[in-house]
Amino acid sequence: MSEYSTELYDVLRRPLLTEKGQHLRDSQDQYLFEVAMDANKIQIKSAVEKLFGVRVEKVNTLVMRGKVKRVGRFVGKRANWKKAVVTLREGDFIDLFEGA
Repeated sequence: MSEYSTELYDVLRRPLLTEKGQHLRDSQDQYLFEVAMDANKIQIKSAVEKLFGVRVEKVNTLVMRGKVKRVGRFVGKRANWKKAVVTLREGDFIDLFEGA
């Protein structure tokens, strides 16, 4: 089994690579992640610190509401999802984002 348990990967779903996220990384040392809907700030902070070996200063979360979409005459709704904005301490960075 690997060094990290699957629980960490259940909390952090994927990094969000967007233009807004790039601006936040460059100017404020903040990183964006899609996280599990039932994850709290303490779990998110712990997962980021263990996976990337950085020190997290604070975590802000947002619930992104799913958009209503239609295909022809059929109307559907995308699922809601949760976004986390993770602020790192001065001097820390995550290599995963720097190459993007």
